[in-house]
Amino acid sequence: MPRIGLTLGKYAPFHLGHKYVIDTAIAEMDKVIVMVYEDDVTPIPARIRANWIRGIYPSVEVIECYDCLQTVGYTPEIMRAHDEYILKTVGSRGITHFYSSEDYGAHVSAALNAIDRRVDPGRSVFCISATKIREDAYKHRAFVPDIVYRDLIVKVAFLGAESTGKSTLAKELARRHNTEFMPEYGAEYWHANQQDMQLTPMQLVELAQGHVEREDRKILGADKFCFIDTNAITTYMYAMDYHGFALPELRELADKCQARYDITILCEDDIPYEDTWDRRGIEVRAASQRKIVAELVKRGIHFHRVCGDIEQRVRAVDSIINHRP
Repeated sequence: MPRIGLTLGKYAPFHLGHKYVIDTAIAEMDKVIVMVYEDDVTPIPARIRANWIRGIYPSVEVIECYDCLQTVGYTPEIMRAHDEYILKTVGSRGITHFYSSEDYGAHVSAALNAIDRRVDPGRSVFCISATKIREDAYKHRAFVPDIVYRDLIVKVAFLGAESTGKSTLAKELARRHNTEFMPEYGAEYWHANQQDMQLTPMQLVELAQGHVEREDRKILGADKFCFIDTNAITTYMYAMDYHGFALPELRELADKCQARYDITILCEDDIPYEDTWDRRGIEVRAASQRKIVAELVKRGIHFHRVCGDIEQRVRAVDSIINHRP
């Protein structure tokens, strides 16, 4: 008879204590099932939280629970309601062991007619809770897997034509918020590899991929926010301008921008143009700005415009990020 373990939770967010429970179940069971509850305690949807677990444990069956009970407690009525929901959800999967670190392990395992397997109920192995992480994820960074931490950081992307103050604004916001700033990797790559002021279609793919790789590393060291100068949409537009097409890899990276970034800021072209040898002129800036707006609208990406001097722009962005849903 196969040994089948079940565990459940909100995983808001998933941390090393949760991982220890699942690791233990995997080591002891033939199959492991995880139920992920939707909950009002976090704005991160159950689908994303479930995908954290799928990403870490490809062999585990993960069930997303959107119609679960929100009421918790140990009255007979509440316990019975939760037991009935769990039985309805797992059906005839033949659960033999129920894994948890909580007191509810007693009544849930009894309802399942399964062995009550408690794992580190005293939190002696990992002295952490999801509540503590929600209060200050950066302080408790060591307890959060990378795949989870990236989704806890608000990723703010700055777009705009050349010489619209993206770098200056992103860098200044990172300084004031004591967090990470991701500079535009494209400028570095372009200066190192351009020929006749251009890059090949494949080089543009390498540029966009390199930016994402560096960005991922910056996000892992960020506190609450990561301020990012430019994204793959800009690289895609460069490819379309110069070559009339973009390779599939670049198109895919550009398409992912809508979901990848939490906030998109458009830096307006109302500041003096800094004319340098590697730029194309103020007339091109104006045309590029209009193209960027059109591209964002076409893609259905909500964006915020900021204008004025650096202090006005900083205040505008602070208002946006502090009042996000």
